[in-house]
Parts: sequence; structure tokens; C-alpha cells
Amino acid sequence: MTDVEQPSSIAQALSAVGPRLKRLRTARGVTLAALSEVTGISKSTLSRLEAGQRRPSLELLLPIAQAHQVPIDELVGAPDVGDPRVRLKPHAVNGNTVLPLTRQPGPLQSYKMVLPASRDTPELCTHEGYEWLYVLSGRLRLVLADHDIVLDPGEVAEFDTRLPHWFGSTGQGSVEVLSLFGRQGERMHIRARPTGRTPASGG
Repeated sequence: MTDVEQPSSIAQALSAVGPRLKRLRTARGVTLAALSEVTGISKSTLSRLEAGQRRPSLELLLPIAQAHQVPIDELVGAPDVGDPRVRLKPHAVNGNTVLPLTRQPGPLQSYKMVLPASRDTPELCTHEGYEWLYVLSGRLRLVLADHDIVLDPGEVAEFDTRLPHWFGSTGQGSVEVLSLFGRQGERMHIRARPTGRTPASGG
């Protein structure tokens, strides 16, 4: 069986997919290695796809669209339908509701988390990385090494996740938290300063 010859418009659209994928990836500062790790597609296949040497298929485009958190029609150059909404899908993780906010793979990832009142028993853990927490609502209990503190809405904490840590509810209600998480060495460079206190002078 011979392939049916494609209309020129379809052929042109397919030929533009590779350069569009490369522009999207490089504009977001994502390496081929990082994209390969997220999608499970080999670096060589991704490179050939971007160079137009590999035919784009749903099997390849679906995981790439998911990794970049963009509609697949954005990858193939479908006409803009004028809908500006970003549809984010929450996930249940160990009884918590987690909503990924970052739309592309990279060293820093952001999440909105809703922690139920029942999450009130500390279970400390350690892992590579660095985390920044901002309390949106409720009261967050943070256990970090030898410290056991409570943060109110608008308060911020940041810490090296190699330290034993746990955070959750005080047991008085659910907590909404904005979390930024980065690989080891990726710090947010944001510091919280106690209200009413002036920074110390000097270096």
C-alpha cells in the first residue's frame, strides 16, 4: 500500500513542527537531556524531531506537550481559538491536594497545596533539594530539625530539604500553601523579615 500524498498545507504544518518544538524548549531554558528525562523520549529522537529528520507523531508529541504543559495544537501550529484559560489538574498525594503551577520542566517547580486538618502528625523526611513555602490561608506547622514553628497567612519559610523536615496542619483546620521546590543549589533568593524590625547594618 502506498502512502496518500499529503496536501501542501499539511506538509508545511508538519515541517514547521520541529523548529516550533526547538523554539519552545530553548525559550524556556530546557535542555534536551532534561526534556528526555521527563518524557522518556531519547535525546537523539528529540534532536531529530526538532531538526525535521523525524516525522512528528502523537506518540512523540503527547508527552512533549504534557512536559511543557501546553495544548498539543500549540505544538502543531493549530489556529488560536482565543481561549486564554490554563487548565490545571490537581492531584491527590498522600491525602493532600497538589496543583502543579509550573508549565515546563526545569530546575524550579511551583505548586499550590491544600493540606487537610488531619495532616497533623509529624513524620520527618530528608531529600535533595531546596524548598520555599508561602502560607496562603490557615496555619502551617513546620518542623525543621530542632525547630517546631507555626506560620500564619502571609508568612514565608525556606530551607534545605536535606535537613529533617515536615509540614502540615496544626490540627485546627486545613492549610493552603504555595510551594517552590528546586534541586540542590537552586535557591529562591527571597528572605522573610520579621515585621517591625529593620535590617542590621553592615555586610
